[in-house]
Amino acid sequence: MRIVIAGASGLIGTHMSATFRDAGHVVVSLVRREPASATEVRWNPAAGELDPKALAGADAVVNLSGAGIGDRPWTRRRIDELFSSRVDSTRTLTRAMRQLDSPPPVFISQSGSGYYGDAGNTVLRENAPKGAGTLARICGEWEAAAATAPPGVRVVVPRTAVVLSRSGGALGRLLPLIRLGVGGPLGNGRQYWPWITLPDVSAAFLFLLESPLSGPVNLCAPEDADVNALVAALAKALHRPAGLRVPAPVLRLVMRDLADELLLASQRMEPALLSSAGFTWQHPTLAHAAQWVAGRE
Repeated sequence: MRIVIAGASGLIGTHMSATFRDAGHVVVSLVRREPASATEVRWNPAAGELDPKALAGADAVVNLSGAGIGDRPWTRRRIDELFSSRVDSTRTLTRAMRQLDSPPPVFISQSGSGYYGDAGNTVLRENAPKGAGTLARICGEWEAAAATAPPGVRVVVPRTAVVLSRSGGALGRLLPLIRLGVGGPLGNGRQYWPWITLPDVSAAFLFLLESPLSGPVNLCAPEDADVNALVAALAKALHRPAGLRVPAPVLRLVMRDLADELLLASQRMEPALLSSAGFTWQHPTLAHAAQWVAGRE
């Protein structure tokens, strides 16, 4: 397959591109700079600029574009950037597809678990309603933009959970503290964090390229876990203590709205569609995932 990827330079995109190539697929990356090879095509999503020819003949388009949610404080300007970096890039891709006589038959456009807002202990399958808050609004507009793909294109919007990796990503700041033995749960730790390992994210996208699934798909491991369990499992795999809890008021003082939406919100997601479609996880349990993160698998 010839797969065009937007957002290929990030943590997920880099790993996914390698996974696709290892599976024998040709990967073309959309870049904002001058192309460095024949497998790169320049675009400017902020200005809506993409030559439709870049997508001609592609078997699938994968959209991972988006500024990092927790990289910077949520000023009004940053929130605008979080919206525009996702919605504008998605609309640029669908607009280019609509200009083709034969658009790519598959469009996989990233979304996130933030779609569900703070849902407490409610089990969230793909038909659960959209929640409240900034992240829910971002994901809602992101998914709506993906739905503007041409008729006949199979559109998949993976609502991706917290991605566990060995460096960077959602655990980029927490994991080094746990390695040093000075990490711990956030808030009361009873909020559910849906999670999935980086290899399973790439494997799931590879699976979605050829499966008949469409629409929202919860991309998370089949075993749910609250923050207490997640931190404890990582600490155990790293042979470190993890008793230094950070109270919610401290998190709110330091991170403001970002704390409530990114760290203290609870989403008990269930990968109902992936499970029923027969996807096999490399790391289906938290114990497996923690061992992989620790490099002990």
